[in-house]
Amino acid sequence: MRPASAAGARVTDDAVPPVGMAGTARRMPVPLQWLALLALSILIGSLLDLVGMPAAMLLGPMIAAIVIAVFGTTIAVPKAPYHGAQAAIGCLVASSITLEILATFLRDWPLYVGVVLAVVTASGVLGGLMSRWHVLPGTTAVWGSWPGAATAMMVMAEAFGADARLVGFMQYLRVILVAFAAALMAGFWTDGEAAAPVGTAIVWFPPLDWSHFGPTLGFVGLGILVGRFLAIPAGPFLLPMAIAVALTLGGVVEFQLPEWFLVLGYGILGWKIGLGFTRAVLAHAWQALPKIVGSILLLMAFCGGIAALLHVWLGIDPVTAYLATSPGGMDSIAIIAASTNVDLPFVMALQTVRFVIVLIAGPPIARLVARRIGARD
Repeated sequence: MRPASAAGARVTDDAVPPVGMAGTARRMPVPLQWLALLALSILIGSLLDLVGMPAAMLLGPMIAAIVIAVFGTTIAVPKAPYHGAQAAIGCLVASSITLEILATFLRDWPLYVGVVLAVVTASGVLGGLMSRWHVLPGTTAVWGSWPGAATAMMVMAEAFGADARLVGFMQYLRVILVAFAAALMAGFWTDGEAAAPVGTAIVWFPPLDWSHFGPTLGFVGLGILVGRFLAIPAGPFLLPMAIAVALTLGGVVEFQLPEWFLVLGYGILGWKIGLGFTRAVLAHAWQALPKIVGSILLLMAFCGGIAALLHVWLGIDPVTAYLATSPGGMDSIAIIAASTNVDLPFVMALQTVRFVIVLIAGPPIARLVARRIGARD
């Protein structure tokens, strides 16, 4: 077994000395760092929106956060706003699901499960081969290759002696690459056509109907409570979404999701992902970066092939098929799908089924592979 050496060594923020702009950024007062992040997010998001990029208000803050993180920063997104933003996206998904869509899912459930199992199998094989060939130290690749449940995989990886930092890097780099590929494909294939009818002006600050906006805020609060008290992976997103779907289908509640409110949630999610890509993390993963990117692109290509089969055999439009089979980043895929003319319920049904299967089957399978690889080494 090759020594971990530089690829497996722990690198802390202190191990990367702040120089130049990075040192200046770290010395800035915290309010100024947040202000710089906000201004850069608005600038990049607006530019992406001008060129017709779907989910520009997610990708813009994500890029801005990566830039700020690389230059050096002391800020991080607090857990409560992040969990609340996830719950808001869950309400967005729930508001698009109808009884007819649910009936379609129940009728075609073998298709959903079959597609998800194909993606999960490909991920497991890829991670096993990367570990067998010592692309990454130990069993890191096994945990980092699973398409989803990033937090659970990082915790399990550390318990098995793998490098949790590299696992997190692999998981969130895949989220970013998948988000950009999905947004580019959506913009290219739909010719920049947004989900709203052509010619419809966006109303950023509509009058608030508290009979609908009040429940929305209630579910945001529920997401915060779930994240605070329940150790459920993606619980702040999935649990409020499941309850919201049930109440929406029962005609009990209807949500109001103003544009400014959604953009705020998009920005928080983008910041949370982007701020994780610090110079220390990038330095830690630098030697293995080409192989990590290659493995991610290979998995994305495999998922793209499944999407092509869904389009050819079942007539599902290409963007819907690609978003539905994309490996990871369920909340970011929800935002991209909601901003594009695609079948959002189909996309989220496949994404949710994949997440549940990965959450249930991923850890024991990854443990089994990790044990076998560890015993062999």
